[in-house]
Amino acid sequence: MTLRFDRRQFLLGSSALVAAGAVGVMPAWAQAANLRLTFWGGQARADRTYGVTDLYEAANPGTTIEGEFLAWNDYWPKLATQTAGGNAPDIIQMDYRYIVEYAKRNAIAPLDEFVGGALKLDGFDEDQLEGGKVDGKLYGISLGANSVAALVNTVAFEEAGVEVPTNAWTYDDLMTMGEAFKSANIRGGMKVIADGSYSEPMLDNWLRQRGKALYTADGKLGFEEADAIEWYTLWNKLRDAGVCVSAEDQAIDTGAVETTMLVLGKAAIMPSNSNQLVGFQAIMKDKLGMNGYPRIAAGVGGGHYRKPSMFFSVSGSSANKEAASAFLSYFVNDPEAAKLLGVERGIPCIAATRDVVAPTLDEQNQLALNFVANLGDLLGPLPPPPPASAGEIDASLIRTLGQEVGFGAKTPEQAGPELISGANAILSRS
Repeated sequence: MTLRFDRRQFLLGSSALVAAGAVGVMPAWAQAANLRLTFWGGQARADRTYGVTDLYEAANPGTTIEGEFLAWNDYWPKLATQTAGGNAPDIIQMDYRYIVEYAKRNAIAPLDEFVGGALKLDGFDEDQLEGGKVDGKLYGISLGANSVAALVNTVAFEEAGVEVPTNAWTYDDLMTMGEAFKSANIRGGMKVIADGSYSEPMLDNWLRQRGKALYTADGKLGFEEADAIEWYTLWNKLRDAGVCVSAEDQAIDTGAVETTMLVLGKAAIMPSNSNQLVGFQAIMKDKLGMNGYPRIAAGVGGGHYRKPSMFFSVSGSSANKEAASAFLSYFVNDPEAAKLLGVERGIPCIAATRDVVAPTLDEQNQLALNFVANLGDLLGPLPPPPPASAGEIDASLIRTLGQEVGFGAKTPEQAGPELISGANAILSRS
């Protein structure tokens, strides 16, 4: 489902007042243009984003920005269709897993020629800049650093009489917590965790703790059949014990925030990302907390990493690349824009921007910032960008096979080899 929002209705008073003081002579590189912007996310992200586009339009007379946002699962098929038809929006929210594919197909444009002119990146975190490069060229501007994280309904834990997990928890602890939730039988049988068996980030984290990876630097698989079988076996055990939600319940999750097990109250923990805490809390009454993914054993870390939460890229077919680059520059540099955006997309990548944002953050935003800044021994190195076909492997194999095992259509011993053979076949075609 496509969600639309009239940005004129957002922060009508405050943004207009701020913008009034920002209006002035346009910089020489700023071009009046009609720009289209697309991004995935929920209403909370849209509100913040459209607040910034309002400010930008007010500061740059003659420029209009038409925005559209969709749920994650709807976003990529529509973007692929628009790209194939030569009608992609000028400004595209891009993910780390897809940036190589879109860059190599010229679906997004290198931005190097605009750096220092329309696109100001002074003081930008070097690791976040590197994350947006493909073959040495800059294709994406990181909108924030984040890490995978488990979002936790702390109120549900209190009702169940179970201590909220910390960064020290393990998969064995998860089993113990799940059994306690089952005994407490709160909220009509709420489980302790959503089904993570077909969560690509959770699989990646589990593999990294074992010294392996989803993909190697040369774009090959970084794990084997035995690993995949063990992964599916682990989640079968959790599912059979009533620790994670049933396959039937998990199937309700279409990718939209509103359909997740956490929001629907079917699970107290959900594998997610640190920047998503803000969006989830905006539509939930129960107070949420956050900690790392479970460890495979006590003291084992290194599964997490700080990655660009998402990028803004410019379409390769855009007729307004310089104007689009100017908007990207405003989005990551302007102090008033930074205050509106907070850390909903991750921790800002420019130190001066972080300094502006930090004093304005509420408790939940501070929690997200502190989590990413203090991962401790959970933190490992940033992996190389996934191969161009990683998105297809995620959607058509990791998720599908996880569901099939969950519903009992396949055993772990069947799904494990199929994941490896299917992924290798996709990689060989790319």
